[in-house]
Amino acid sequence: MTKVKSYLSLIKFSHTIFAMPFALIGFFLAIFESTSVVPGWHTAVFPPLFPWKELLIKFIFVLLCMILARSAAMAFNRYLDRHFDAKNPRTAVREIPAGVITPKNALVFTVISCILFIACTWFINSICFYLSPVALGVVLGYSYTKRFTPLCHLVLGLGLSLAPIGAYLAVTGQFALLPILFSLAVIFWVSGFDIIYALQDEEFDKSNQLYSIPAWLGKGKALLVSEFLHLLSAAAVVYAGVYGPFSWLYWIGVLIFTGMLVYQHSIVKPHDLKRVNLAFMTANGIASVVFAVFVIADLFINKF
Repeated sequence: MTKVKSYLSLIKFSHTIFAMPFALIGFFLAIFESTSVVPGWHTAVFPPLFPWKELLIKFIFVLLCMILARSAAMAFNRYLDRHFDAKNPRTAVREIPAGVITPKNALVFTVISCILFIACTWFINSICFYLSPVALGVVLGYSYTKRFTPLCHLVLGLGLSLAPIGAYLAVTGQFALLPILFSLAVIFWVSGFDIIYALQDEEFDKSNQLYSIPAWLGKGKALLVSEFLHLLSAAAVVYAGVYGPFSWLYWIGVLIFTGMLVYQHSIVKPHDLKRVNLAFMTANGIASVVFAVFVIADLFINKF
């Protein structure tokens, strides 16, 4: 049991709260908007019966894919950054530098998670299976980016943004604009709050030749970049609401989501980083979960 807790801590399992709600948005959006879920379905006529068994199985595989891809990415990041983590007082307590999990076991965990992820996509549909190496390339590749570009935050955002598109593809097998708009919202949202989180390591990154927006521009300008990215994220969810089949519940979700973006910038200042974790975990966790609840509720109400 202790080992399980150690691995859950290694991959920061609680952080799945960021991307998972957007995966659920993509999944339910596909159900309600697609004409290809079941032959003969049409968006103008709501089906009298869901194919609950098929959708439940697909839903389970989507959840597994989300968990496995993120687990692989986090474990690989911890493996690759183990030497930097050991030198940074903030991260020296992490499982690998602390000796709780060996680098070899972390790498084995990564490989197993990748294999299981690809296997799960095979059970979903062919397009998800064929694109699975691309998805893994993005989420694993992020771990290298801090070594050569301050745009690493955007790559992290890109990795998490695959959630709504991937879930939509799992149901429909095809791309559409609306889930792409939600993915754009995730890119800008995640990269924006990752910049806030990286403020804590500005000096460490500089002294160890690591790249980040705070290390490149300084805390004040980095926060301005984060604010701009969050403005783009808010614009994406607003445009999705105008473009999509949504009503008043969706717009309540938008207000709460954007309110949480504003809130985190109100409590984090260049000279005061005491509430970075509150902004990072609490505000963004509330933003994603509550937004997803209102979006999915809106879809249900509009169809019923």
